[in-house]
Amino acid sequence: MIAEIQTMTSYKYCEKTLQNAMPCVGIGLHGGKKVNMTLKPAPIGTGIVFVRTDVTDKKNTIPATYDRIVDTRLCSCLGNEDGVTVSTIEHLMGALSGFGITNLFIEVDGPEVPIMDGSAADFATLIECAGVLEQDAPLKALKILKEVSFADGKGAEVCLYPAEEGLSIDFMIDFKQSRAIGRQEYSIMLTPRSFKDAVAYARTFGFAQEVEMLRTMGLARGGSLDNAVVVDGDKVINPEGLRSDNEFVVHKTLDAVGDLYQVGMPIIGHFSGVKSGHAHTNTLLRHLMADPSAYEIVTMDEYEESLYQKERKSA
Repeated sequence: MIAEIQTMTSYKYCEKTLQNAMPCVGIGLHGGKKVNMTLKPAPIGTGIVFVRTDVTDKKNTIPATYDRIVDTRLCSCLGNEDGVTVSTIEHLMGALSGFGITNLFIEVDGPEVPIMDGSAADFATLIECAGVLEQDAPLKALKILKEVSFADGKGAEVCLYPAEEGLSIDFMIDFKQSRAIGRQEYSIMLTPRSFKDAVAYARTFGFAQEVEMLRTMGLARGGSLDNAVVVDGDKVINPEGLRSDNEFVVHKTLDAVGDLYQVGMPIIGHFSGVKSGHAHTNTLLRHLMADPSAYEIVTMDEYEESLYQKERKSA
């Protein structure tokens, strides 16, 4: 069941928030500590804003935008001008993008979003339980006008291309060091239904030797087989195995969806990722937004009408 939508607007495409506040409790992936998080409805024009409720002596709000990303080494980490941060936001951001939530306060009492089961499935459930509220403001989107790309010179590349409708994604990974992963490719047109059914379920993954190394560094203290797929050599060591044969590349797609939503609005375009991660996508967004000729901001109702008129003239 897709989240029930309560209509309060005459716009076909409009800003959205949640009907009700929705709390959850989980563990931080790296700190290993209990985290309380609450998703709260927000007014029109707010955007997605994290609120560190445990911080009282300095500014504790952080807009979830690409230019607030301060670290991408193990996840996407946001920070504000007072040095307050919140990390591991990408799975939650992916769920908000998938369901089209544009305005939300996310209260969290620590420096990490809870990892839950390592996917976005629990966040999708939270959104459905809270319900989606349509707001009386037209939805704006960022339309890609020309190709923008970034390559790191080590085989990873990310690109955004023009497209007529919505956000489509293709992703390729190639882990030659493990036959459990190998080369995988995935393509999807993002909608609330396709996100919930074909993307949200995919869990984060890592290699056993990397997990041990991270723990010696004081990281991954909350990681376990309950919230990550762990690969040891050519084997997946989780007793239940994989949720799908291509769960690895689908999870990378989930990460990309969450990172792309940090542009602050839906994207009309096509994204291609090749062996890329959080740092590549964030750099791509910075390149995109630094070039005003590469995009335009459109009102979705007007944009759809212009497409309709264009189709009529060409018929």
